[in-house]
Order: sequence, then structure tokens, then C-alpha cells
Amino acid sequence: MKIYKSNKENLKSIKEKPFKLEREIQTVFENNLKEIMGLQLVKSEFTIKNKRIDTLAYDKQSKAFIIIEYKRSKNSSVVDQGFTYLNLMLNNKADFIIEYLETQKETLKRTDIDWTQTRVVFVSTNFTDNQITATNFKDIAIELWEVKRYDNDIISINQIKKSKSATSIKPIMANDKELEAITREIKVYTEEDHKANRSNEIIELYDTYKDAILNLANGIEIEYKKDYVPQFDVRN
Repeated sequence: MKIYKSNKENLKSIKEKPFKLEREIQTVFENNLKEIMGLQLVKSEFTIKNKRIDTLAYDKQSKAFIIIEYKRSKNSSVVDQGFTYLNLMLNNKADFIIEYLETQKETLKRTDIDWTQTRVVFVSTNFTDNQITATNFKDIAIELWEVKRYDNDIISINQIKKSKSATSIKPIMANDKELEAITREIKVYTEEDHKANRSNEIIELYDTYKDAILNLANGIEIEYKKDYVPQFDVRN
């Protein structure tokens, strides 16, 4: 993607100014976590069971913990690492709650947390086609976000969305008991979930309103959450 600055009728190319260190990316996100992702920062560099989590965050809307990892390497498997962190969290729930209580000074009970909405976010300046394809499942709790820095302190951040034809990862995980347990406990909601067991009249009404909203402007995206209506988000 090329970015330009407009000066009347002329365009001036804005050159990319690559991040030199993962820590630079981490600082940008942690200092602006609510603005970028709508999340609450819990802990930077959270260590548990000899594993280090770059950023531990909390989503007050979905009532779930979010693990964020920053990567400059293009060769590692985000799926393997993602499931490792999901398994780590689900097997050590109390440690995450205690960390929240100690750092946020807010009340948080075990029953207040919806562990089914847990997810792992990978942030990188670039993801390979293999990494994108490997996470292109509609029900995988792993997100990819690309970030780039340009001259004049311009930063672009883009979440890589799953394709409309994305299938379920559950059949692939059926032969792995540990991974199957993770996918069984964590739930990623889709449009099909919200349409399930609805009457034809309700589905038709929903589709009519959805199409009308999407036609209002370019860049409107839909995010499906648990227990409430789909959220329409305008992306510039």
C-alpha cells in the first residue's frame, strides 16, 4: 500500500520508516491500547510458567483476557504459538485473575470472566501468506494485526480479517485432544450463530437492515459478539 500527501494537485509519496525493534511496536500499542483495540492494559511483559507474554490486556466488553504478541520474524508459526498461549491461559486462570487484581486495583471475580471469549492477537509489520492462510478459520481465536510506520509520524494499523469463505478449524483439530479441548472451550461468534434458530421473518429483517447499513459508506465492517447485536464499525 502506497501512502501520499496531497499538495493541491500534486501527490508526494510518504516513505515507510520501518520499526527497528519489536519493543517500538509494543510501546505504540500499549500506550494506545484503548484507542487501537478498545482494550485495557493489564500487564506488560507478564511471565507465567516460564513463558513471557508481551502484553496482557482485558476486554471489558466481552469480559475476557487478551494476549498480545509482537513479531518481526516472518518464519514462526502463529497458530502453534497462539494455541500454546490459549492453553497456558485456560490452565492457569487464577494467575491471570490475580495479576488483574494486583495491577488494576479493581474487583474481578472468576465468575465475572467469560473464558470462551479469550483470544490471542499477533501484531507485526508483515505477515506471510502462509501465516494468513493458517489463521483463516472462522472460529479460531487468533487475530492478526499489521502495523506500519511512515515519515511524519504516520502509523497505519490494519486487522487482517477472515475471508467470507473461511471454514471451521474443528475438523482439523479432532485428532488432537489438547487442541480440541481448547476449541471446545473457546467460542468465536459468527453471523451463523446469531441467525441460528431465528424465524425467516427475523432473518430477512436482519439482512435488510444489514445491507442498508453497509451501503451507507465504504469501510463499514461487522463484528459479531456474544449476547448482543452485531457491532458495525467504520474503518477509514
